[in-house]
Amino acid sequence: MTSISSRRLRKELSEIQSEGCPTGITLLSADNFETWYFTIEILGESLYQGEVFKLMFRFDSSYPISAPAVQFVVNQESTAPVHPHVYSNGHICASILGTEWSPVLSVSAVCVTLQSMLASCKSKERPVDNDRYVRYAPDNPKKTRFHYDDDTV
Repeated sequence: MTSISSRRLRKELSEIQSEGCPTGITLLSADNFETWYFTIEILGESLYQGEVFKLMFRFDSSYPISAPAVQFVVNQESTAPVHPHVYSNGHICASILGTEWSPVLSVSAVCVTLQSMLASCKSKERPVDNDRYVRYAPDNPKKTRFHYDDDTV
């Protein structure tokens, strides 16, 4: 990890530990500056009311200049939300994690954005190319060139 990346992550973690996470978001672990885990709960009336999802953030040495790799954890205990921008392997097609990333964004801001994305969803359905994508997807969602064209779901 570069000193810029480590310094930024240390600052973000310190803020989370002193001020807490935004409502509905919980830090599960941040044992190092490579991988952090959060839960995200959608509050209020929504299709996901009462559901809790687990998020994994992976940081490389170019953070915060480049976005972290963010995905929902999919294993025996956790599933990805059924959403038009979330693949069944947990990969998220969201411009904020790709072309719209900005170094001023924080881990907490990404969590809130994903929480909002889920809260505003009008239909629980997978992306139309889910099966094909999941079959050939790389382990790291940052290696996918998503096409961002629908902000209405």
